[in-house]
Amino acid sequence: MTQPGPGRLFVVLGDQLDPATPAYADFDPTRDVLWMAEVEDEARHVPSHRARIALFLAAMRHFREAQRALGRRVMYRSLGAATETSLAAALASDLERERFRVVICIKPGEWRVERALEGAAQSAGLPLEVRDDPHFLSTPAAFATWAEGRKELRLEYFYRVMRRQTGLLMEGDTPAGGAWNFDAANRGSFGRQGPGMLPAPARFAPDEITREVLELVEQQFPDHPGELAEFDWPVTRDEALLALEDFIEQRLECFGQYQDAMWTAEPWLYHSRISAALNLHLLHPREACDAAEQAWKRGRAPIEAVEGFIRQVLGWREYVRGLYWLRMPAYQDLNALDAREGLPAFYWNGETPMHCLADSIGQTLRHGYAHHIQRLMVTGLYALLLGVDPRQVHEWYLAVYVDAVEWVELPNVLGMALFADGGVMASKPYAATGKYIDRMSNYCGHCRYRPDQSTGSQACPFTTLYWDFLDRHEERFANHPRMALQVRNLRRLSPTVRESIRARAAELRQGSAG
Repeated sequence: MTQPGPGRLFVVLGDQLDPATPAYADFDPTRDVLWMAEVEDEARHVPSHRARIALFLAAMRHFREAQRALGRRVMYRSLGAATETSLAAALASDLERERFRVVICIKPGEWRVERALEGAAQSAGLPLEVRDDPHFLSTPAAFATWAEGRKELRLEYFYRVMRRQTGLLMEGDTPAGGAWNFDAANRGSFGRQGPGMLPAPARFAPDEITREVLELVEQQFPDHPGELAEFDWPVTRDEALLALEDFIEQRLECFGQYQDAMWTAEPWLYHSRISAALNLHLLHPREACDAAEQAWKRGRAPIEAVEGFIRQVLGWREYVRGLYWLRMPAYQDLNALDAREGLPAFYWNGETPMHCLADSIGQTLRHGYAHHIQRLMVTGLYALLLGVDPRQVHEWYLAVYVDAVEWVELPNVLGMALFADGGVMASKPYAATGKYIDRMSNYCGHCRYRPDQSTGSQACPFTTLYWDFLDRHEERFANHPRMALQVRNLRRLSPTVRESIRARAAELRQGSAG
């Protein structure tokens, strides 16, 4: 009887844990093998938050058990069980020990990882077949086709294409509600009364597998940032579905109005908490969008909330992935504003008298989470105004957030928060004074600094650095269609005030102001 030839090795990465992915529909359990690896370098190439490491490992181990229960063979490398510490070395070693005819993977979420897999397969003399990721609603190739010949790659126009292609929130060829975008209705703050009684998000107590991972991470990564005491992220498909249902039923209704609002010691507010599940492929973006759309059709959530959520998932998420693959690897080295400052030490410990930063970073260290406005208009804004080296900021965001995968994190940080790509993503820098934070939160009421002051010992560092940012980049933005007014406002300041602002900004950069 003729023996079957060698099978295929299917690589499953830690952010590709869809148990029913159609990309592997042709998997033959009689010959093919799933390959997964926990390797130290993936936790250490940036000093990953311990909750981020734990989330990936716990989700991977649950996926492994589910696949084995289906009768599939899984070659699984547990952390510390082998000498190889890199993904490429681990794969190359296993390809030497066992015979396969091809290595197959879904397109990774990092340019670096794709190159590593290519190198390992090449060293083994095997072809690497990279398949499109069906977890997304567009592809890098489709985005490149859309981008070809365009002078500006703006989200709004790509988003409309995606709406038409998917039919989401469409009535024929007309957008539901009569407008493509309800962003103007999504900028509410809580006012002095605060958010009131908030619906607590669903909790996911660690099971035995997750508890073992938490102990392992505590032992192996004691020097890494972040806490594990409150770890309760969904790590299975069933838990991810419960998290989505909880958001749709409990918080989507108010999400739109308050998605940009912030409040001291309230990390979740009306946000979904499903970005990590989406990015690990425990949820599909289409089912998240469909659930939101159905809530609108049932009268359970207003159009501005549903459109705002769908814009983040269908629009922004797909857009940044397309931009990442279109512009990498050169994109990661962009520094259009020539920012050279080091990342302040308080980003790693939250120890700063600026209350907005202390609260946002503190919750990040506790949970591995901050919502998009805290990331863009608190931690990101301060780094922009201070002039921090974009690579250092990028590596911090990649390290500290549990939902961070480079395809989504890098463009958001370099393009959106820091304007380091010179306007490829955003039409202007998101530069603002402390007054923006005061308007959108209660942070300033707990702070010793005054958001309306730019000089003196009580001056808000955001406000001082805002004017210093304009001062440093005056010529660049003097004729910019969306920044010229701000530059004109700068030029109304007296030479004495401008010099005082420069001096105060210099103190902040030296760490001597506080």
